[in-house]
Amino acid sequence: MPEVCRFFGIIITMYFNDHPPPHFHVRFQDFRAQINIATLAVLEGDLPPKELWLVQYWAREHQKELLQNWNDLQKTGQFAKIEPLS
Repeated sequence: MPEVCRFFGIIITMYFNDHPPPHFHVRFQDFRAQINIATLAVLEGDLPPKELWLVQYWAREHQKELLQNWNDLQKTGQFAKIEPLS
């Protein structure tokens, strides 16, 4: 499971050959969630409100890169790291 980004204890990953819709996985402490790339809605799991806001803010800034990673991982298995929040 490629790690796309990490910031403030939040880890963003994507799976090879994952199921639609395009999404990414988030881990923070004992919390897990899947976030839809297009809508930034939580598909599954949960995160504390502050961390969810940070993830959605970050994802909004990097939606094109996230979708490109999704497509590349599905087609070629390649991906690019994305800049974290700082």
